[in-house]
Amino acid sequence: QGQLVESGGGLVQTGGSLRLSCTASEMDLKEWTVGWFRQALAKAREGIVTINNDGDKQWYADSAKGRFTISRDNAKNTVYLQMNSLKPEDTAIYYCATDRWGVWNPSAPLRLDNFGSWGRGTQVTVSS
Repeated sequence: QGQLVESGGGLVQTGGSLRLSCTASEMDLKEWTVGWFRQALAKAREGIVTINNDGDKQWYADSAKGRFTISRDNAKNTVYLQMNSLKPEDTAIYYCATDRWGVWNPSAPLRLDNFGSWGRGTQVTVSS
């Protein structure tokens, strides 16, 4: 079974930027819709943004609109999350995941149980 590995997290000041990467091994990422999620301390995991396998469809949660951009490079087996204008409330562990069926689900694009393979996450901390 393939693995997903997130990277690019770190400590950044308010207003700063980070680019997260989600790289797959032993699986062909272009077969899957990929989502980015985050979980802050003592809070539930929430979906941020998702992208279909071709990269021509994306869906953003309100918290990400205008500040975050998802993209993918299937040749590199990697999906990216560019995060700009970061705020302290963006502090969380960020996870990527692939959907369970290799399809785009416009009715529930970030429903957690639609995603089956998860990375271990990367910590993002935004200082005020």
